[in-house]
Amino acid sequence: MNVRVLNAVIGRLSLRPPQAESLSRLARSIAAAPELLGHERDLSALLNILKAEFVTLEDFERDFPSLCFALATGVGKTRLMGAFITYLHLAQGINNFFVLAPNLTIYDKLIADFTPNTLKYVFKGIAEFAQQPPEIITGDNYEQRAANVQSNLLSPVTINIFNIAKISSEVRGGKEPRIKRMREVLGDSYFNYLANLSDLVLLMDESHRYRASAGVRSINELKPLFGLELTATPFVEASAGKTVPFKNVVMEYSLARAMEDGFVKEPAVVTQRNFDSRAHTPEDIEKTKLEDGVRLHETTKVELLTYARENGVKVVKPFMLVIARDTTHAGQLLALLESEPFHGGRYRGKVIQVDSSRTGAEEEEMVRRLLAVESVDEPTEIVIHVNMLKEGWDVTNLYTIVPLRAANARTLIEQSIGRGLRLPYGKRTGVAA
Repeated sequence: MNVRVLNAVIGRLSLRPPQAESLSRLARSIAAAPELLGHERDLSALLNILKAEFVTLEDFERDFPSLCFALATGVGKTRLMGAFITYLHLAQGINNFFVLAPNLTIYDKLIADFTPNTLKYVFKGIAEFAQQPPEIITGDNYEQRAANVQSNLLSPVTINIFNIAKISSEVRGGKEPRIKRMREVLGDSYFNYLANLSDLVLLMDESHRYRASAGVRSINELKPLFGLELTATPFVEASAGKTVPFKNVVMEYSLARAMEDGFVKEPAVVTQRNFDSRAHTPEDIEKTKLEDGVRLHETTKVELLTYARENGVKVVKPFMLVIARDTTHAGQLLALLESEPFHGGRYRGKVIQVDSSRTGAEEEEMVRRLLAVESVDEPTEIVIHVNMLKEGWDVTNLYTIVPLRAANARTLIEQSIGRGLRLPYGKRTGVAA
């Protein structure tokens, strides 16, 4: 284990204890099993070596060694990916990385976070990447960058970022994904170029989302040295609401521990005393939940404004998230929340509906407002969504969640709550409200 590089990366990236522990466990894995760095190895022997290191590891669950780091939402999985890449490059000389995102939202977010001079740039503080940052090749630009790949004009470190949902859609009907098609400038497909690299490492963000997808089966053929999986929910949903835990977890940092250590907000469930749901229609119950949610939201607004003024810090504008059953239901909720009878029409123009029913200019406006929802100058106070904002949407000012659909799946519940756990000031303020 290269302790000097390990400590340097932890210090320069200001890693939180669970991130630092995750990086240390990766370093321990390589120290215990150097065979991870080569393609000539016995997988079962390698597994036995690492099982002796990590009691939670039972199986790689893939055709190559793959280790899962299960960290609670809000702890910083993207920053940890940056730390993994930095350590593997500086300590082990690995230069090629393939990062998988489960959907377009997280794909765009990863590209932004790996791009220099952006708000959450993951390599901030790494001197070796200041002069020549890693080359970012994406599912949208790899064909244009192929010539540079061939000519070795790129940075020594190359990070490929691809959207697995797009690859999965391309392989329907047994077709080859676009990345596997031949490119004249390479004399081969970009996929085969990657598969022939001797030092490719695969990083999988939100890996619970695509464990058995056709796209991942195709990606397996890249034959990476090893895979590093990141997720807050290390299990897959099975029938009858049951979950099947991952067998390749080497680091687990639960939501309970994140709350205990003060890295996230502490959620509370709001109920009404002596409320008998049998005495009300479903519509009345929904309206009551929305009324209660809005009252809590308005109280939170006052608390946050008071805290900002008393402490001379930025003002945080809170918003409320409403989870609808389907797009029709979402439209009905939008009409109700913006209507005159609902709090005198106070929320007219302050509600956005986020779902697949929006297209064209409406979709562009929806995305624009959603991306700006943390700004105090943006009017949105209520976001209604159906099934689009479970992961990869990192906001710090969500304080109230009103679920108006049944959530029997554990992943859906944890991911929905996770949207509201991030701390707007980066740390607990000591003010419970």
